[in-house]
Amino acid sequence: MTFKPAQWPRKLRSQEWFGGSGRDQIYHRGWMKNQGFPHDLFDGRPVIGILNTWSELTPCNAHLDALAERVKHGIYEAGGFPVEVPVFSAAESSFRPTAMMVRNLAAMAVEEAMRGQPMDGCVLLVGCDKTTPSLLMAAASTDLPSIVVTGGPMLNGYYKGERVGSGTHLWKFSEAVKAGTMTQAEFMEAEASMSRSAGSCNTMGTASTMASMAEALGMALSGNAAIPAVDSRRRVMAQMTGRRIVQMVKDDLKPSDVMTKAAFENAIRTNAAIGGSTNAVIHLLALAGRVGVDLTLEDWDRCGRDVPTIVNLMPSGKYLMEEFFYAGGLPVVLKRLGEAGLLHRDALTVSGETMWSQVEGVQNHDEDVILPVDRALATSGGVAVLRGNLAPKGAVLKPSAATPALMVHRGRAVVFEGIEDYKAKINDEALDIDETCVMVLKNCGPKGYPGMAEVGNMGLPPKVLRKGITDMVRISDARMSGTAYGTVVLHTAPEAAAGGPLAVVRDGDMIELDVPNRRLHLDISEAELAARLAAWTPPADGPTSGYAWLHQAHVEGADTGADLDFLKGCRGAAVGKDSH
Repeated sequence: MTFKPAQWPRKLRSQEWFGGSGRDQIYHRGWMKNQGFPHDLFDGRPVIGILNTWSELTPCNAHLDALAERVKHGIYEAGGFPVEVPVFSAAESSFRPTAMMVRNLAAMAVEEAMRGQPMDGCVLLVGCDKTTPSLLMAAASTDLPSIVVTGGPMLNGYYKGERVGSGTHLWKFSEAVKAGTMTQAEFMEAEASMSRSAGSCNTMGTASTMASMAEALGMALSGNAAIPAVDSRRRVMAQMTGRRIVQMVKDDLKPSDVMTKAAFENAIRTNAAIGGSTNAVIHLLALAGRVGVDLTLEDWDRCGRDVPTIVNLMPSGKYLMEEFFYAGGLPVVLKRLGEAGLLHRDALTVSGETMWSQVEGVQNHDEDVILPVDRALATSGGVAVLRGNLAPKGAVLKPSAATPALMVHRGRAVVFEGIEDYKAKINDEALDIDETCVMVLKNCGPKGYPGMAEVGNMGLPPKVLRKGITDMVRISDARMSGTAYGTVVLHTAPEAAAGGPLAVVRDGDMIELDVPNRRLHLDISEAELAARLAAWTPPADGPTSGYAWLHQAHVEGADTGADLDFLKGCRGAAVGKDSH
């Protein structure tokens, strides 16, 4: 893609606040100077907002305060003026009812921080699952020059000589306790090994996936995704990112120049190759809507269907992000895609260079971590998009994390009306369920939970686990943690709370899953389905005020990204009106 840099020097938007000798400009500069900023910092050089999602209640991002200092060094070195701005930080591990509930709120808040304040460009300092998409969504809406730098993954965990993946082993050990193969005391002992350094998930969970998506989209410098949080090279990356954003402002290189349809197709294929989280589907759909790119679930199936999963990382494989970095990280994967004709090589990146020019010379240092195609974890990775009378607008499944024998399955439905119903029933030995059944969870979609929580990977009942069974077909309108695994159908749309067919599934109904043919079918007649839907009534206990009401009233379905319906198609960074 050809990009023509803007003329430099020119007047930047920050000069509407800081440039000149009038009362208003003196007002803005004068207050800023109480922090000790010299007068010449306001001379027209690029003002760079470091949008920092640091928070001690967002453990993945709790080290970003130190990383921001390295970004500042880079901005100063390149002749810019850095200003650090704390922004909404949604923690995946502690936000209730779910961080997804506030992804759109965070994007709105950051967007207005960018629109209403004197920033010429932004460094998006992110890490935890929702912080990366929410800040990218804000940058897409404002279209100010922006670049991502993530906090990086934590180091490997180990317990009794076994690698411990953050999240993945939480699910594994929890199931082992229910199966009676691990004691509660051992589970508690293992806790200390799950998160042993600063950083985000060390598996290919959602945080690592979204860091990879930012790099594959071209919105981060090459190599950013995999550097461990505590590695000195992470600090170097932050400093180099600070340098780069200053030139991006001078060139007027914007998100809309980088995040094209080709860039999204590169990201989708990358997600397939790395065995990335299904959460990437919903985030990239929302992001594409903000930047004005026509992206659909069909694009996910079309672009990812024939891409092999070659990154041998949990939850699909056996290694962790630390080994992925040592093997060469995402640039090696992008090179493999390019060699296979699966990469838009000329896609522009925030470096100002094409994607291919950045990766064509990299080497794979460990072919057990980044596998040859003939040893791929899944020959057809990606995300399978399923349709049928149970999911007219689509549902998704991650083949690389599923059990091959269950990819074509017909079973009796065991229905849970919501997550509380599931919790009340799942450990009951009298529950009429066995490993051939299909577990169905309703009312956990964008409107239903509310917020679409990561509860789709329902734990199996103890009496099934005791048989040595570790997977069953599970269907819901919820999401699944990127660190989780199993034959789990997610994001079923329309969701139950919106009157989708999932809402009227009953205990004992037979359900057919056929992943190769992308089919999800409820075995009842059309007339019976229509009668059930006609008799359905919506839940009556929804929120009546606040953001929860706004979210439920305006959130769209998972099939289009679960963004708020009034936030699309409004790109452009208007300078705020001066009220002084």
